[in-house]
Amino acid sequence: MFSTSLRMKTVNLKKTLTSDAKGLLSLYEAANVRIHGEDVLEDAVAFTSHHLNRMVQELEPPLQCQVKRALEQPVHRGVPRLEARHYISFYERNEPKNDILLKLAKLDFNYLQNLYKKELHDLSRLVEGYFWGTAFRFQPQHSYARIAITKSVLMLTIMDDTYDNYATLEEADLFTEILEKWDINEIDRLPDYMKIIYKFILNLYEEYEVEAAKQGKLFAVPYAKEAVKQIAKAYNRHTQWFLGGQMPTYEEYMVNTVVTSCIYVFLTVGIPGLKSASKEAIDWVMSEPNKALIASTRVCRHADDIGSDEKETVDKFKQLCENAWKDFNTEWSTEISTVSKDMMEQLLNYARAAEVNYRNGRDAYTHPQKIAGQIAAVFMHPIAI
Repeated sequence: MFSTSLRMKTVNLKKTLTSDAKGLLSLYEAANVRIHGEDVLEDAVAFTSHHLNRMVQELEPPLQCQVKRALEQPVHRGVPRLEARHYISFYERNEPKNDILLKLAKLDFNYLQNLYKKELHDLSRLVEGYFWGTAFRFQPQHSYARIAITKSVLMLTIMDDTYDNYATLEEADLFTEILEKWDINEIDRLPDYMKIIYKFILNLYEEYEVEAAKQGKLFAVPYAKEAVKQIAKAYNRHTQWFLGGQMPTYEEYMVNTVVTSCIYVFLTVGIPGLKSASKEAIDWVMSEPNKALIASTRVCRHADDIGSDEKETVDKFKQLCENAWKDFNTEWSTEISTVSKDMMEQLLNYARAAEVNYRNGRDAYTHPQKIAGQIAAVFMHPIAI
């Protein structure tokens, strides 16, 4: 009965909205937080997309720019600082507007951008990795988390390349076995090129342990180390499949990609910088199966796997991404009151970062020039006040 009533209201709403671009845009953005079974919102996305695409060329700036941006990247699925940059530019050209609020928003953006520049100066490379760190935690108090995630991106890139491109089957097994022991005395068993990697990982996590102790977060250390061991096993499993000529089932492949998504490493390395992080929150996020975490990683996996030009294949992967977003929105809307808000927010931001980096099959981590303009907007170009 409620559904029927809602549908009746929606039909009436549609009649009044067909020429109201602002109303259509608001409904479109809201409907992108839909979950499975919300057929009314499913219809709303189709309805608003159709009419916004129909009228967009006739709209005047800044509304025209805002609609184009929303159709390409809904706010809910975007990296927060990047969305803030876009919205400020839209709002600035709007009438009427609150000039004091606009100036405060610009000052906030430029202040954080200066902080990001300082943090980038402290890192030796991987601006694109830092983009992931900023996507996870953009607030000024989270410098440690951003830098820790960026360092872990470097570590994971080296590990992934080692397993994929350099290690033999025997070397991959050996490295995985020795990393499981987490003992510097085992280093001489490794080939010379692997010794450098192994020492780098152990040194990185010695720094982590010092910071965790300083912040009263020593409980996080075993989780952080276990996350590295687990991703090594997952990388090794993938190597065994590829070099060993084995064909995993779809389910085996998807289970493995939850780990190779790097989400466990990213969530654990930032904990010393999160005051609200608790052992209970980590236990929740590391629990199996964690539906929110799985959905978040599948947004990444399915977006990254769009490697075909065949329309049917591309459409299938896009639908899988849509389903993953609905899965996540379901968990996000029901679990956020019962678990650490910080942890749930990071899962959301992981999916957002994946959406931006891998949208439409582009791999912006490997080819950062594909989002060079967006990276420059967040890190380099201040907003004129």
